[in-house]
Amino acid sequence: MRIETKRLIITEFELTMAEAVHKNSLDEDNRRFVPDEVFETVEDAAETIEFLMECYKSGEGPLVYPVLLKNGENIGYVQLVPVDEGYEVGYHIGQPYTKKGYATEALQAFLNVIMAEKNLNRVYGICLSENVASKRVMEKCNFRKEFEGMGRYQGEEREIASYVYEGMTR
Repeated sequence: MRIETKRLIITEFELTMAEAVHKNSLDEDNRRFVPDEVFETVEDAAETIEFLMECYKSGEGPLVYPVLLKNGENIGYVQLVPVDEGYEVGYHIGQPYTKKGYATEALQAFLNVIMAEKNLNRVYGICLSENVASKRVMEKCNFRKEFEGMGRYQGEEREIASYVYEGMTR
């Protein structure tokens, strides 16, 4: 996969990205909102990248793709993950790169391509209710809020916001 936008490149992981993945995962928002995606060491990041590279071959999720600036700098990721209801998207932009519209730009571009590739007409998004930035990204990308209240999030009962995106397949 290779998607280019005005400012970004979404591509497949390579092992050489392990250090950047490790560093991007350590920010406070990642620890707070998706603690299972924190890599305490470069080795942990590399092990996960190897797993994700295998997922590309099988086409089974999670399908996680790094988001790069045009200069090649790794700033985060977008993903499509199978869930009971179908598929859920996710994204993270490292703290030094937030508040610049990168998550919205990446998710908009990714949705069009991944939904066509997987022949999907609906994907879901879920985040903690307190994650105002993530909620705003989904709203900018035309997700519709279905629910806000107590629900399961990473195996625990938490205050969540659940969204759905219904796009057109190509």
